[in-house]
Amino acid sequence: MHSEMKIKPCDESKKKLHEKVAIVTGSTYGIGFAIARRLAQDGAHVLISSRKKENVEKAAEQLKDEGLSVYAIQCHVGYKEDRERLVAKALEVYGKIDILVCNAAVNPFVGPIFDTTEDMWTKVFHVNVISTFFMIKLVAPHIEKQGGGSIILCSSFVGYVPHPTFGAYAISKTTLLGLTNILAQAMRHMNIRVNGLALGFINTSFSKVILETPELASIWDLIGVYRLGEPEECAGIASFLCSEDASYINGENIAVTGGMRGRL
Repeated sequence: MHSEMKIKPCDESKKKLHEKVAIVTGSTYGIGFAIARRLAQDGAHVLISSRKKENVEKAAEQLKDEGLSVYAIQCHVGYKEDRERLVAKALEVYGKIDILVCNAAVNPFVGPIFDTTEDMWTKVFHVNVISTFFMIKLVAPHIEKQGGGSIILCSSFVGYVPHPTFGAYAISKTTLLGLTNILAQAMRHMNIRVNGLALGFINTSFSKVILETPELASIWDLIGVYRLGEPEECAGIASFLCSEDASYINGENIAVTGGMRGRL
């Protein structure tokens, strides 16, 4: 009779992000939530954030119930005061910052590009690009104090394969691809690696709305595996990029698209 195999408990100190402190914006559902969960599973202390207080509280409760180290704070990245409060809270609670994942974004319109208004363009670029840059600028000195770290910008395949129906959103994501490259060069002396995720059609409410738009039915032909990706399929690569396993990867925009065709 075989003796019962004993499973040794995981040595927390051997997790690849052990004791790292990460901020993930837009992290109470979908891709951002999956990334926050994975970073915490891999040993990090994670600050999750979102615009809506009820979403923040619900996400925090779920992750804490899973035994993960998270702290939740309401934050609208478009507001300077909110960004400053988020960073201040990370330093107050954990004393440092090692990782920043910029996932928060908006897309107020899907349709003919000439139907987009000036207000729509302003909102998209303010949240998706300008606020992302200033969030990074705010966090970078604190990451540098730790001897370096990692920053991830969440972009989209529509930055590579622009479609007029995505309008301002697609162009903002193309801009993030370039911002990743520029910041990687600008921050090398700080020992901060900056990489991007060019995400494909992931199983979120945003993608479902797009795929239910008749004018966009042909986009299915671009997807190599003919299915939606899952948020968890984005989370592993994010954690990898934040770890020492990716220590020689910098300035890259990595496509997580299921084989979708097209690059700049």
